[in-house]
Amino acid sequence: MFRKIGIIGLVAVLLIGAVGWFNRAIIVQYIALNRAKANRIEAGPTRIVQWDRGPAEPAAPLGDRPPNIVFILLDDLGYNDISTFGGGVAGGRVSTPNIDKLAAQGAIFSQAYSGTGTCAPSRAMLMTGRYPTRTGFEFTPTPNGMTSALSAFASGRKKTHLPELQVNPEINDDILPFKDKGLPGSEITIAELLKQRGYHTVHIGKWHLGNRKDFLPNAQGFDESLLMHSGLYLPEDDPGVVNAKLDFDPIDKFLWAALSFAASYNGGAPFKPGGYLTDWWTDETLRVIEANRNRPFFLHLAHWAPHTPLQATKADFDAVGEFGTHRERVYAAMIRAVDRSIGRVMDKLEAEGLADNTIVVLSSDNGAPGYIGIPEVNAPYRGWKITLFEGGIRVPMFVKWPQRIAPGTVVNTPVTHVDLFPSLAAAAGVALPRDRVIDGVNVMPAAFGTGPVTRKDDAIFWQSGAYRVVRAGDWKLHVDGNQKKIWLFNLAADPGERNNLAVKQPHKVAALKALLAAHHANAVPSLWPHSLISPIVLDKTLDQPVADGDEYVLWPN
Repeated sequence: MFRKIGIIGLVAVLLIGAVGWFNRAIIVQYIALNRAKANRIEAGPTRIVQWDRGPAEPAAPLGDRPPNIVFILLDDLGYNDISTFGGGVAGGRVSTPNIDKLAAQGAIFSQAYSGTGTCAPSRAMLMTGRYPTRTGFEFTPTPNGMTSALSAFASGRKKTHLPELQVNPEINDDILPFKDKGLPGSEITIAELLKQRGYHTVHIGKWHLGNRKDFLPNAQGFDESLLMHSGLYLPEDDPGVVNAKLDFDPIDKFLWAALSFAASYNGGAPFKPGGYLTDWWTDETLRVIEANRNRPFFLHLAHWAPHTPLQATKADFDAVGEFGTHRERVYAAMIRAVDRSIGRVMDKLEAEGLADNTIVVLSSDNGAPGYIGIPEVNAPYRGWKITLFEGGIRVPMFVKWPQRIAPGTVVNTPVTHVDLFPSLAAAAGVALPRDRVIDGVNVMPAAFGTGPVTRKDDAIFWQSGAYRVVRAGDWKLHVDGNQKKIWLFNLAADPGERNNLAVKQPHKVAALKALLAAHHANAVPSLWPHSLISPIVLDKTLDQPVADGDEYVLWPN
């Protein structure tokens, strides 16, 4: 063989082999991203949504009918992104006056939690009032090709003390594609429950509880659904958009490759939205309020912002001014658009004469991620999305209802997203299902000032595979079964979760472990297995170098 190719040829072969060896990760990444691009959705021309219109005249006076409910859910909002708690983007440079106004006009739940540290299971808990131990909806469905793309980028990561990303060989897109991962129709959603009381139910925005027809909002209790069919806020090359790509984040690389600018209505063909996604969804929300002013309605506005990809309008980007990094400025502009949306919705309710008998709820599906590279986004709490530390699950929750809730009300008892199902049902005067356990509790009496929030063992639970957490009273226990590590914190004294008391408090650890064991004793299996286990560093953003000794969690998804 050597005689046939000669010395020069042999050297060339060896060089090519060496280049291929050292760049194999880049090649695999290139292939993964091109597969994602090939699966992009093609959207048709923009169309006008023909919303169903209620009666021309009300059947009963506003005060004699059930309250309207507007539930606004933000995506990946950091606790420090809003100025209600004394924060605000860029050290308070960009405030959120409309969100602050909403909070001041009703009840602030000062210790509110998302259902988990990632979006889809948290949304399932919001919709059903039930933990994953009952529904099996434990892991976030990831788009086809995303797991292999993340694995490809992990293979090129600089070696550190962190464990390698583990991919589960028993699950892939062929075995269980993205469309087949969803909330079972046997579950009862808050939309289905409210329809029993005569509500017209509307969903606008993100869903992430299944893409198959039997999983979509129209099959889960919503009369109408304007769905985020894909996730660009505007086309990447739109003259009115400012983009911020995160070269250090493999999730961001995948999203830019895979996403397009697309919406759909009631399961129809995808079409291009009528503007910047946050503003357009708000436009459509105002049209829904107007169309339904004479009948009780439940409107779930599920904003995509400020989730990546980071895209802002040029007008908002210019308005926030120059500061920080480019990505921080784009992110701040996105928060500005979200705040504007909340203000427009509240103004419309006032203009239609509906504000007094409308419940407005605002929350976020989880905390902000470390992969956007903004260190103070969840301050003063530790951790990020994709962890169960406070930064990943402590979220704003504000409830405004002028007829029943006094302005300036503050509820300091811990509450969680599973509580919204029974709370909104009670407010609407509809009975809870009797054929299943509802894990949440009604927190409305605390907002009214007529009673406390009480739950069994005073305990709230979170989980993602072998990573399980419980808070009971002021104590919070993390059990990361994948790395056999335990953290115990007294949140009253240490809300930032810095002082691990597990060794000093063995009896408290044992008591909280017993609560976890009882919670999982009769748990149903997960609807699908986790596809990967990722190390998530607790105290650094993804763009910051990892050092020996940096603590992390191992997150199954």
